[in-house]
Amino acid sequence: MSEPSVENVVIVGTGCAGLTAAIYTARANLNPLVLEGGQPGGQLTTTSEVENFPGFPEGIDGFMMMDNLRKQATRFGTRFQSTLVTEVDFTSTPRKLICGGKTILANSVIIATGASPRMTGIPGEKELFGGKGVTTCATCDGAFYRNMDVAVIGGGDSAAEEALFLTRFCSKVYLVHRRDSLRASKIMADRATSHEKIEMVWNSSPVAVDGVEEGAVSGLRVKNTQTGEESTLDIKGLFVAIGHVPNTGPFAPPLDTDENGYFKPAPNSQVQTNVPGVYVAGDCADHVYRQAITAAGMGCQAAIEVERWLADQE
Repeated sequence: MSEPSVENVVIVGTGCAGLTAAIYTARANLNPLVLEGGQPGGQLTTTSEVENFPGFPEGIDGFMMMDNLRKQATRFGTRFQSTLVTEVDFTSTPRKLICGGKTILANSVIIATGASPRMTGIPGEKELFGGKGVTTCATCDGAFYRNMDVAVIGGGDSAAEEALFLTRFCSKVYLVHRRDSLRASKIMADRATSHEKIEMVWNSSPVAVDGVEEGAVSGLRVKNTQTGEESTLDIKGLFVAIGHVPNTGPFAPPLDTDENGYFKPAPNSQVQTNVPGVYVAGDCADHVYRQAITAAGMGCQAAIEVERWLADQE
């Protein structure tokens, strides 16, 4: 049985980071192979409208934006394969990616697998996610709820930041937390609890999101953790801010990760890993910004570093 051919570069993931890396490596004549996972296009495909990506003054549908990026990468010769990486062997050269029963060999690898928002799992949340009132990004979607009442679930810095950002647009922001004090840093907690537009809903856990039959969020049912009493917050938007889970899958180990599970870059680089020739980009390595534009920027960085690294190997 003949050995499989060796790819110049394999890119894992098709969000903004992966597709930008594909565009750059394809234009550099590296003939990239992109592996699409279970959600081609990444999280943006679930966003009804993207208003903050430069170059689209009227905004653009998230699915359409990712489709455009895919077409752009294809135009320059990017190849796509629908498969999931189940195992890797980065101890030998070329690097090995095992996809079920098939092995793909690569001189270099860019991992852009993104991160998944941690959700509560309550009834109505999944049904109303993505353009129907449940979201995980105030920066992306906050402007759609101008002069409306909304709720944020969470108690850390992310939840406080989301709530404070939403006060720019919304008439009232409920901040729902299961304890009687925020886990956020003192400065963020003080800003949130003292803001006139933010109403704290202490000692409360979400029970269900109302509005499934109507196809849009109409309320959030919460339960007081002290008394067991249930009540309903009349809201039009629900922002879940209880963290993200990086999609590091079979890559960590061997790749180094930080205490939160995100890929940890090598010193003096944002995208190089502890394994030579293996790079990371986007939300799987970035828990600070988590924006489409920053993911695209990291994809560009990874592609340029791959191109230079491969040239040095020749």
